[in-house]
Amino acid sequence: MMQTFSFVGEGLHNPKLQSFAQGLREEMEAHDYQWDGEASPDVQLVFNFVNPDSPRHFRRSGKGTFVVTVMESPQPKTQHLLHTAYPVLIRSLGNLLIHLDTSDDRLQAHFITLEQGCYPIRESFGDPDYFRNIFQRLQPLATSQLVIDNTFYPDLPESLWEGDEVTRHIHQAGKKLDEWNLLPTPFPIEEVLPAKAYRHIQRLYGIGGLSYGNLSARREGNQFWMSARGVNKGNLHEIGRDILLIKGFDEDQPAMEVSVPPKIEPKRASVDAIEHWMIYSEHPEVGAIIHIHAWMEGIPSTEINYPCGTVQLAEAVADQIRKAEDPAKAVVGLKNHGLTVTGRDLDDIFQRIEGRILPQVPME
Repeated sequence: MMQTFSFVGEGLHNPKLQSFAQGLREEMEAHDYQWDGEASPDVQLVFNFVNPDSPRHFRRSGKGTFVVTVMESPQPKTQHLLHTAYPVLIRSLGNLLIHLDTSDDRLQAHFITLEQGCYPIRESFGDPDYFRNIFQRLQPLATSQLVIDNTFYPDLPESLWEGDEVTRHIHQAGKKLDEWNLLPTPFPIEEVLPAKAYRHIQRLYGIGGLSYGNLSARREGNQFWMSARGVNKGNLHEIGRDILLIKGFDEDQPAMEVSVPPKIEPKRASVDAIEHWMIYSEHPEVGAIIHIHAWMEGIPSTEINYPCGTVQLAEAVADQIRKAEDPAKAVVGLKNHGLTVTGRDLDDIFQRIEGRILPQVPME
């Protein structure tokens, strides 16, 4: 399938960003990406060139559009790049940010991810490999497949409308997870964002007042109960709102298939449901999974900061679990993001990791 891309934003009036945009366009077209000068609703990749003092977001018309914010500014030697670039990424509502350091003529590029990944491109502007390496860093992120849609089926058997023994275990495990008081993000975000930007992201993503992460437990076959998106993990009660039965994955849509009681307005499934689905499907010995924004020492980790809820992140985690000595007792780090832990059941997971959790994820 042909990939399309476009450039937007007032930053395109900046001569340095114009030169960067021209070189980037040539590299993209050399890799068979098709230029979309109108930024049509179904464009797949948009580069939003912004003024860092007043970054404007690109209003997506299609939910499949991946937005890369591009900014330029001199980087103070006394300040970490994240303090310069991360607030711009948040305010511009981008999936990813490319920061061009104009402290000298090198125009060194850094990639900033929402998980606070911070990767430099070592080459200088004008080097033969400069745009090739930018493309190689960008391409796996921008083409990752997000699974955020749900198909709800009001077919949950009446015997399960009040849950079962498995959901009662999830309720107790959620209370325990809530007691750990882990961060909503895997880093102290308020230390990076100024007060105004922090208030903005609180409103945008609903940060504050809830516990974070998710947990699930197998019911039968590949079906599993899982905490819903954006609910208080310390108070998981209502079936179809707090706890969902994930019964399948429609690859063609793509969408998670969720069985709910009739006549209920359901909550949406966690974006990590696709990851849990892959693990349960491949490893019948896995009975439970938790995901938390925390870390443990000496664990294997994924290599690329794929966005949450993508097939590619799920595949990367599943690959690490496949390599584990015992996939039913695996602990996998999601780079710059957190942990996915498998177990025979939820009690097994908590017994193995309690007392070993580091609340802040080391950033790379």
